[in-house]
Amino acid sequence: MGIVPRHRLCGDGEDREPTASELAAIEHEWPLIEAELVLLDAEIRILSIENGPSPLDRRRLRRTVRQVLAAQRMTTDPVATFGPEVA
Repeated sequence: MGIVPRHRLCGDGEDREPTASELAAIEHEWPLIEAELVLLDAEIRILSIENGPSPLDRRRLRRTVRQVLAAQRMTTDPVATFGPEVA
């Protein structure tokens, strides 16, 4: 039996499962979350290069920034999509 993910509700200290609308909001935002993780990885890689980034490294970073911006454009306002209980 696996670990059941839990969501800590801010303020009341009660553990509860995420609601269907919260899960839908996370699923809807997942492309943006994933793109931001790729960007973070690219930024870490650039910062850890000993002699500085190459032109190829810079192009890769710009490409990942464009991917984040595209994912942001595709992600709509969760209040408009899923209701105020998600925001």
